[in-house]
Amino acid sequence: MLSKNKIAVVTGGSRGLGKDMVLSLAKNGLDIIFTYNNQKEAADEVVKQIKDLGRQGIAMKLDVSKSSGFDVFVENLTAELQSHFDTDKFDFLINNAGFMLHAEYENVTEEEFIEMENVHFKGPFFLTQKLLPQINNFGGIVNVSSGITRFTTPGFAVYAAFKSAMETLTKFQAKELGSRNIRANVIAPGPIETDIMGGAVRDNTEMNKHLASQTALGRVGIPEDIGGVVAFLCSDAAGYITAQRIEISGGSNL
Repeated sequence: MLSKNKIAVVTGGSRGLGKDMVLSLAKNGLDIIFTYNNQKEAADEVVKQIKDLGRQGIAMKLDVSKSSGFDVFVENLTAELQSHFDTDKFDFLINNAGFMLHAEYENVTEEEFIEMENVHFKGPFFLTQKLLPQINNFGGIVNVSSGITRFTTPGFAVYAAFKSAMETLTKFQAKELGSRNIRANVIAPGPIETDIMGGAVRDNTEMNKHLASQTALGRVGIPEDIGGVVAFLCSDAAGYITAQRIEISGGSNL
């Protein structure tokens, strides 16, 4: 079955924020190719949910921390695009895959630093670079940062540093790809109820209440607060929005 719908590629789409991004994009009429690292059963379930929404969904395995595998991924992605959509191009790339490390600055090891760099900066930097020829003109890139690039939370220095790097990279992408009418924006979620860090924000009642007390809206976020914003940025309604950092934190730490 061929599709003339726009296509989004989402990294880390099998669970958490990425899953809601994928489903929100599908609800907006896009077909989806998303990646997962280890959660194949969860990825298969997301594919089913995409199809239940009347869109095409494809899950592909990718470890964004290993740039040595990007060439093979691009080849496989091209094959999937040609097989399912009769094209070798797509419209939107969402660099979402990642994890959080909590470690005081003075205790961060070089190994931890490199792992975070690979996932949160080097990975999306070079994956996006390799995929540029396949992104349609008038398409877009959405990068994922964090609220803690604006305010500080002890224990997240290395994570926030690489997210800040992604925010700067986004502006350069917007400038340098503007001639192709490719838009680049970055979202910065605040504390969200997901299973990240063992579900700490979701399952630790005291932490949840404390973080909620720091927001203007009086609550922490849920995945559904994020996906709709990504879907908006991947729509014609956002056609004149580029180089922007959009924080989705409920007014945290104002």
